[in-house]
Amino acid sequence: MTAICHCSMCRRANAAPAVAWAMFEEPQLTFVQGEPKFYASSEEGKRGFCGACGTQISFSATYIPGLVDITIGSLDDPAAIAPQFHFWHSKHLSWAEFADTLPRHAEFPPAG
Repeated sequence: MTAICHCSMCRRANAAPAVAWAMFEEPQLTFVQGEPKFYASSEEGKRGFCGACGTQISFSATYIPGLVDITIGSLDDPAAIAPQFHFWHSKHLSWAEFADTLPRHAEFPPAG
């Protein structure tokens, strides 16, 4: 799953109007520049950061066990993974509207 998130937590954590994420199962991930440093950003979630430069690279939470979101912008080739939809669009900033035709979900996308 790949998506652009507009929630206020992602915006604040990344100092950006929206954040593009790609979700992976934990065993699929290998960090070639070393394991991230982690910060518990809420009771349910933790965010991973590059220990060298501080870039946020991951998000995981108890409500998505075994899954990890990776910031697409932190990948070596971010153009290789395109978002499939927007979520938490009900929280988007009015001055940061994307000119794409991707589906927009007010909150989380419907499962299935």
